[in-house]
Amino acid sequence: MPAQLSAPPVLAEVVRSGFVESRHRGSVAALGGDGSLALSVGEVAEPMFPRSAVKPVQAVAMLRAGLQLDGELLALAAASHSGEPFHLDGVRRLLAGAGLEESSLRTPPDWPLDDEARLSAIRTGGEPTPAQMNCSGKHAAMLATCVAAGWPTDDYRAVEHPLQQRIRATLEELAGERVAATGVDGCGAPLFAISLTGLARAFSTLVSSAPGTPERRVADAVRAHPAWASGSTRDETALMRGVPGLLAKAGAEAVYALALDDGRAIALKLEDGSQRARPAVVVAALRRLGVDAPVLDELATMPVLGGGRPVGEIRAALPSGVTPP
Repeated sequence: MPAQLSAPPVLAEVVRSGFVESRHRGSVAALGGDGSLALSVGEVAEPMFPRSAVKPVQAVAMLRAGLQLDGELLALAAASHSGEPFHLDGVRRLLAGAGLEESSLRTPPDWPLDDEARLSAIRTGGEPTPAQMNCSGKHAAMLATCVAAGWPTDDYRAVEHPLQQRIRATLEELAGERVAATGVDGCGAPLFAISLTGLARAFSTLVSSAPGTPERRVADAVRAHPAWASGSTRDETALMRGVPGLLAKAGAEAVYALALDDGRAIALKLEDGSQRARPAVVVAALRRLGVDAPVLDELATMPVLGGGRPVGEIRAALPSGVTPP
């Protein structure tokens, strides 16, 4: 009979009227500046799909393959953007720079993530489009990379395409481990499974690499233009603006990766994939590494409403964790 895996520890609680009504379990890996495992909570060595948290690593692979980008458009290449007007303009600029049209995108049609941008599109008679999908910046950059490298663009999402093989190799190099499984992301691009420790290691490498390298160029672009890599009202943007030198990228299914400018890094995942508790757990993990900034107080809890007013909160319940010898 196969051994039963123990459930991951509780990382967050939902409290309503003083009563804990829900709990979110998950895992957290944190590295010290020297690369050692400083905090291990839950299953940090088991493979998981990093989802969009891995986009900065994908952007590194694109630069290595010949993509010529910096600044806000490089941040957009690593983005899960909110579909605000400046994001859509940037996607069109990326495509135009490669001599391509929006019809080249293979992202599924979608509405903007940003509430105001979505309502504006609906009010003006718009409809879901590939450019509005949050991964379109990455896909536009993938297409531009194919043009720069002389690779075909029609099948750029195929796992056997040279671009996707470069992305896989770059991820394995920066994570320091082999890909454990291959899947398909929500945008249709290949998805490669690694561990939380490997994801944290990759982010540490991004911020610790020498200036001018592809790794550091991506980290610097995202940190300098956080709203281009996420959105004007997103928690990643607030964190990067509020914690100097922080690199942060979230992904679907409650994955989050962060790195401080001294090389300390965090990767986490909530087991149920719920996004609502993610900011509180991120704040608790950063505080566990000794980070202190006013923005952490702002994101540490989220209100639970009853009758339109706060009656509780979503709060972190991060256990002490252990560090293997």
